[in-house]
Amino acid sequence: MATKQSRQLEVGRFIASHVITSQPQLVELLNEAGITATQATVSRDLDELGAIKVRTATGETAYAIPELAPERKAPAEHLRRVMSEWVAEVVYSHNLVVMRTPPGCAHVVGSALDRTGLEGLIGTVAGDDTLICVASERVGGQRLGRILRDLAGLA
Repeated sequence: MATKQSRQLEVGRFIASHVITSQPQLVELLNEAGITATQATVSRDLDELGAIKVRTATGETAYAIPELAPERKAPAEHLRRVMSEWVAEVVYSHNLVVMRTPPGCAHVVGSALDRTGLEGLIGTVAGDDTLICVASERVGGQRLGRILRDLAGLA
């Protein structure tokens, strides 16, 4: 059985390499690749990946995943959704905040944090299920930890 991450990776690959005009079409492609998914699951995957419908040169609409330029910030609601779904624990020490996620998910949270430009966050380092966030001296780990707990719904 494919993990959520591997399924979403395939969804992204299909969108990049095919003209996907409907969710049932995507379900069929996944099934052909040996990945069982329902239309509801694909719908959630598309939402989490930030997929949008765009008009193609032929006039039909197809799914696309817009690239976020490094200098462009991700929406705060995206960060809140990622944090609430993936973060299980937040602890801090001095200027560091450590977050625990399910296996294979720390990079998803780290990427969302890095792209949001959260004030007081200098950067992140992600492992498999652990993420270290470095807080600025002005903000500190305790305050950043509280902010991240709130975003994750753990407060």
